[in-house]
Amino acid sequence: MALSGKLIGYVEISKTGDVFHDLLRHKPHEMVTIAPDKVHDCELHEGERGAVGSVITWHYTTHDGKRKTSKQIIESVNEENHTIVLKVIGGELVDGQYKSFTNTFHVEPKGDGKVATWTFAFEKVDTSVPYPTIEMDYLCNLIKDLDAHNSAK
Repeated sequence: MALSGKLIGYVEISKTGDVFHDLLRHKPHEMVTIAPDKVHDCELHEGERGAVGSVITWHYTTHDGKRKTSKQIIESVNEENHTIVLKVIGGELVDGQYKSFTNTFHVEPKGDGKVATWTFAFEKVDTSVPYPTIEMDYLCNLIKDLDAHNSAK
């Protein structure tokens, strides 16, 4: 069993990519209001909100009821294809489970609609660490909640 892996999740969305890109990059604190059962806080530690090199910590609850944190640095941003790359530098994922963990979010066209895509690239500390399917399910469900909220506007 490989220690390095990649996991990809797709969610069909009704809104354009700029809506999600703007929320994740510039207004992550608004997710606390939109999905309070999933996101509890988003702290900015360093840099400017949304800028490459900025450090943020997410406080969240997964669908299995566990409260977690994830400290991340924005590694890169591409406005054109609504991509943001976040490297996890603290929290439960990298404290004993994964040597490295990177989240990439982007939106792409699919037929007449759009698809939001999460890609995890990771290296597990050993073969006993599970694939991060709980985290992927969480983020895909969060995107569905955000899409439903934005569709109601």
